Amino acid sequence: MKYDYLIVGAGLFGSTFAYEAAKRGKKVKVIDKRNHIAGNVYTHEMEGIQVHKYGAHIFHTNNKEIWNYVNQFAEFNHFINSPIANYKGEIYNLPFNMNTFNKLWGVVTPEEAKAKIEEQKKAAQIDNPRNLEEQAISLVGIDIYEKLIKGYTEKQWGRKATELPTFIIKRIPVRFTYDNNYFDDKYQGIPIGGYTQIVEKMLSSDLIDVELEQDFFDHKNKYLKQYPRIIFTGMIDQFFDYEFGPLEYRSLRFETEILDLENYQGNAVVNYTDAETPYTRIIEHKHFEFGKQPKTVITREYPKAWKIGEEPYYPINDENNNEKYRKYQELAKTVPNVIFGGRLGSYKYYDMHQVIAAALTLIKKEFN
Repeated sequence: MKYDYLIVGAGLFGSTFAYEAAKRGKKVKVIDKRNHIAGNVYTHEMEGIQVHKYGAHIFHTNNKEIWNYVNQFAEFNHFINSPIANYKGEIYNLPFNMNTFNKLWGVVTPEEAKAKIEEQKKAAQIDNPRNLEEQAISLVGIDIYEKLIKGYTEKQWGRKATELPTFIIKRIPVRFTYDNNYFDDKYQGIPIGGYTQIVEKMLSSDLIDVELEQDFFDHKNKYLKQYPRIIFTGMIDQFFDYEFGPLEYRSLRFETEILDLENYQGNAVVNYTDAETPYTRIIEHKHFEFGKQPKTVITREYPKAWKIGEEPYYPINDENNNEKYRKYQELAKTVPNVIFGGRLGSYKYYDMHQVIAAALTLIKKEFN
């Protein structure tokens, strides 16, 4: 078959593009170096439970068009993300809301909570925050920072809060209501039966061929000569042999186990915000679909330093890395038949609805 497109990566971005291109009569080859499709949203069944292999994924959006789009591939449940923070055995609600403030300080009304935060902010006397620690204290005071931000953030990023830039935490959600819904988005939920089915349906056209365990870089020159258009969703710096040096990421390690219990922690996600606990959170997968199975499956999520050859998860979008990425963007103009997209191709952290929206925007640009 003579293909119109080679798509490198069978995640949401590449699969959405493949689906839309095939609808327009284009022949598409999709390759992925992993042994499964669906990228980081991949789910698989254990003990009758859909397990999120690469961490918790909750679909949420205010974009009705995107919500309707993804619902054509799966039926979504009404899951609402209400994570819990565990600080040395003390339990708090996230995002920071009236339940959090009542547990911390015994306050009952929004006015009391606002007054307490304002009192701590004034006591800190931070006029011009220079780092994440100062930014966080100037926004929510010392108690919330010490118990619910500091340890978690330093584990997540592998640096002291005083060494992290302010922008990471400028948009801390602080709500003066008794509402534990983490997202403000109008539409949210999890596909009944997991995410993998969505990508399976996207890639089911007779005009799409999928090859797994195929590393683009094993045959890079051949692919560049053979395919008229390439959608590349891998790391943009790797594509150019790290010419300006590697872009930095944080990585993750997952430990998943089956427990002979019906219910381990009573919630889908519990964050561990103290510095001593080595993992940042525990995911109990059955709660994403309100499961009643006799056993349960949990995953501990450990942040770790990233190095070339390991799986990149969170781009470190500081000034140095963003400047380096801009250089790679300029270099990308020298290969006009290659389009860089997705989380790694754009060096940007995307939520799932943003990935799909970006792929649909590219489709409009390509075909309109």
